[in-house]
Amino acid sequence: MRLDHLAVAAKSLDEGRAVVEEALGLTLQPGGQHTHFGTHNLLMGLADGLYLEVIAVDPEAPVPGYPRWFDLDRFHGAPRLSNWICAVDDLEAAMTHHPQAGVAVDLARGDLRWRMAVPEGGVLPFDNRFPALIEWQAGGHPSARLAGSGARLERLVVAHPEAAALRAELSELSDPRVVVEPGAPGLRAEIATPHGVRVLE
Repeated sequence: MRLDHLAVAAKSLDEGRAVVEEALGLTLQPGGQHTHFGTHNLLMGLADGLYLEVIAVDPEAPVPGYPRWFDLDRFHGAPRLSNWICAVDDLEAAMTHHPQAGVAVDLARGDLRWRMAVPEGGVLPFDNRFPALIEWQAGGHPSARLAGSGARLERLVVAHPEAAALRAELSELSDPRVVVEPGAPGLRAEIATPHGVRVLE
């Protein structure tokens, strides 16, 4: 299990773009559509093979007959850092170890292919503070296609009242940037930019 990317949920891409670009002082790049879940995104490359996405329901897409990923069907309020995603080499094995992570869904965007563990109700464990698990397949990794932004993730703080239990579930993740702390459910990314350290929450 390794940190792969961060997701900022928004009611619309325009709202998400405005909040993220103002917070970081950097420009997002085009992403694309996710036809299976009726969503679309914008992207920003980060150092060390990571990236950031802004994701929202695509108003042009048909409504799927099942819950969307990242709990987007219930999303309301201002754009915010909503999820973090970890890559695994073998999704089936990871789901055996973490059955609460969801069921495997085959996904595509353009020529990118990947599989993701998505809970049937759309809500990840620990109030969405458990990472979504992803296994990249064809097409490489999105970060390799993104222009460098000059930004680097310094720290990701994952807060939850059951921090000890969440930390135990993340025993396969060895990344000093990820810190699990007790508190109300939340995420906080501290990102070094050419303008100094900025925060996304």
